[in-house]
Amino acid sequence: MKSEEPSGKESLALFGGAKAVQSEPGDLFTWPIVTSEDEEAVLDVIRRRAMSGTDVTVEFEKEFARWQGTRHALAFSSGTASIQTALFACKVGVGTEIIAPSFTFWASCLQVFSLGGTVVFAEVEPDTLCLDPADIEHRVTDRTRAILVVHYLGHPADMDPILKIAETHGLKVIEDVSHAHGALYKGRKVGTLGHVGAMSIMSGKALAVGEAGMLVTDDREIYDRSLAWGHYERYAPENVETESLQAFAGLPLGGYKYRMHQCSSAMGRVQLRHYDERCAEIQRAMNRFWDLLEGVPGIRPHRPPRDSGTTMGGWYEPHGLYRPEELGGLSVTRFCEAVAAEGARCYPGANACLHLHPLFNECDVYGHGKPTRIAHAARDLRQPRGSLPVSESLNARTYGVPWFKKDRPALIAEHAQAFRKVAENYEALLPDDPGDPRSLGGWSFFHERTTT
Repeated sequence: MKSEEPSGKESLALFGGAKAVQSEPGDLFTWPIVTSEDEEAVLDVIRRRAMSGTDVTVEFEKEFARWQGTRHALAFSSGTASIQTALFACKVGVGTEIIAPSFTFWASCLQVFSLGGTVVFAEVEPDTLCLDPADIEHRVTDRTRAILVVHYLGHPADMDPILKIAETHGLKVIEDVSHAHGALYKGRKVGTLGHVGAMSIMSGKALAVGEAGMLVTDDREIYDRSLAWGHYERYAPENVETESLQAFAGLPLGGYKYRMHQCSSAMGRVQLRHYDERCAEIQRAMNRFWDLLEGVPGIRPHRPPRDSGTTMGGWYEPHGLYRPEELGGLSVTRFCEAVAAEGARCYPGANACLHLHPLFNECDVYGHGKPTRIAHAARDLRQPRGSLPVSESLNARTYGVPWFKKDRPALIAEHAQAFRKVAENYEALLPDDPGDPRSLGGWSFFHERTTT
């Protein structure tokens, strides 16, 4: 039986009141934007029977490199493949380690197992949700080869101190840009700051071209090693400047075929031409939403400070930061339930912590006779519950918000009102608050939000 809402309060929809969101969204959330220009580009590939060729893909790479601001771009079948290749290109191999955040999607780092390496997880900052520079250096060993930085949920990581640590220890920096296409860190585009950037550009992402990925770098050896890893038809002596690779040309070193499907390449060229304009509208819309909620207790925007030169790019999977102590301890689960009842998209948490999943603690993937995580390690580097307290707390302190693709002030105001209404009437939700399930800080709560 539902409790009665106290008199004198605005009636929450959860208790039978009118919803804050009354209007139909129209194309407010439609993504990607597909026009006849996209269709014709894809149809041209199909009509020419060129789906498995590379002519369109090579042109897409050139255009992407110019847009990104790097010397090289190399197209892949998926973002997962591009990140695995970036790891190989940075000489991550048997017995080596990388440092990465645990609070991220699995495809940021799980590929390290296929290279015979392993991962050491570091904390993230509670406000950026990105790798905490202060928790990196003490995790560096003589086996560490790279720091894998995730610009998580579109927010750029604090790159300056991370780059300084990498330089001090002779480490490579790999940027996972899958959530942050076009985002800026102090005026510089993410993906250009480290030694190599890798990213998914699948249809659910901000830069949406199909099931595809991209790798970008200014380093010729990294590019050559990437080409050699999974692009056999392009891995020829005349295409590779790195002398040590030339003797093995003709077959992919990794035994993979990672080229991008040319229908994705064709659509990618069109999407890229319009991306900056569309991205700018997303930024206006998302900032409008958060501006409307400024000062509301319990909720904070997950975005960089104004006028910092750092931006969110396409705002992939936007989230908010939750402060239950400002709302009488109301659980994020109950908060999201009430907001969703008002008609706005809202769900608790983001990605559950990788370091708590059995795959990183118990599973023997390749038959080593021991968990793969430590198969080639010099020590047991598994990290149990409680080892990364900030990361483990974040699913109870974050929540998903609507991802607006159009700047429609009236519609956005209705969605913002859903969050404001619940926050300002939180006391009505406290009596029946079941609290957050324990799984909210563990693996069983994980939702593959990247597919939505």
